[in-house]
Amino acid sequence: MNIKITGTGSYIPKGIEKNEDFYNHEFLNADGSSINSTNEVIVKKFKAITGIQERRYIKPELLNSDIAFYAAEKAINDANIDKETIDYIIVAHNYGDVKYNSEQSDTVPSIASRVKHLLQIKNPRCVGYDLLFGCPGWIEGVIQANAFIKSGLAKRCLVIGTETLSRVIDKHDRDSMIYSDGAGAVIVEESSEEGGIISHESATFALDEAHFIYFGETNNSEISSKRRYIKMYGRKIYEFALTNVPLALKSCLEKSGYTINDVKKILIHQANEKMDEAIVNRFYKLHNMEMPEGIMPMSINTLGNSSVATVPTLYDLILNKKLENQEINKGDLIIFASVGAGMNINAIVYKH
Repeated sequence: MNIKITGTGSYIPKGIEKNEDFYNHEFLNADGSSINSTNEVIVKKFKAITGIQERRYIKPELLNSDIAFYAAEKAINDANIDKETIDYIIVAHNYGDVKYNSEQSDTVPSIASRVKHLLQIKNPRCVGYDLLFGCPGWIEGVIQANAFIKSGLAKRCLVIGTETLSRVIDKHDRDSMIYSDGAGAVIVEESSEEGGIISHESATFALDEAHFIYFGETNNSEISSKRRYIKMYGRKIYEFALTNVPLALKSCLEKSGYTINDVKKILIHQANEKMDEAIVNRFYKLHNMEMPEGIMPMSINTLGNSSVATVPTLYDLILNKKLENQEINKGDLIIFASVGAGMNINAIVYKH
């Protein structure tokens, strides 16, 4: 029995926020002090490091569960399946439904239950639950779907990665420019076709690393609001990722029985262009090789970092030939990989 992704779908918001749109923001240091640079200089440095030119924000009337539903509907149609035959709906996210200009996240009922309702699935044995695993949440959801199917608990799963980070960013924090909104979904099921999920790797580092990404107060100390925002220690995350992600990729590949020369694409979480390049470069250095050109598709320059949505969205874009000079063909060996809050790392070796 092989377990494959048989359908994909994504939702990319229409709203485009360009780097120039941040020129009128009041950026402050974490302690509330002023930054000794103009916004033009801040934005230019940001672009050089992250590769981000623009990002996507959802419309005010939409919610995270809405865009998850849109992506799910596309994946179901792409797989050409009866939605009533889905055994599990696994939704990876981190902040629930946050209404526009709201100070509170809404996670009851779960996003998965909301998506099931929007899909109008009647079958009560279709079980929905949410997965909080930082940015690697969608990959972890696929790993769990694989386990359900292998164990006989399921035959078909819908796995979604969805996030609306525009609703939880501090406009006084330079890091706010990183974050974006989006959703990606896949159908994972038994298949008689060759390939599918070959191996996987997951890890949580929480001794010293648990709070590298956290929910914190605004950088503007003059604001007395109790609202909290996504925050991170960027340098610590960068060093952590460069040390640990290449090793996880190497371990996952070794489990698969394939070699580095068999890998056609690495679809890594779109966190930061320079960091992703450094991770994949180091992965190849572990094999005494140079990183091949075109091995690491990137969407971050126009879509930003939408957390759990970046990898499934990237995969869907490539399969639908919407990413220039990138393609995945039948039989290609690819690696999905991510790192994020927890701190969590995971990877999947997958034969398309």
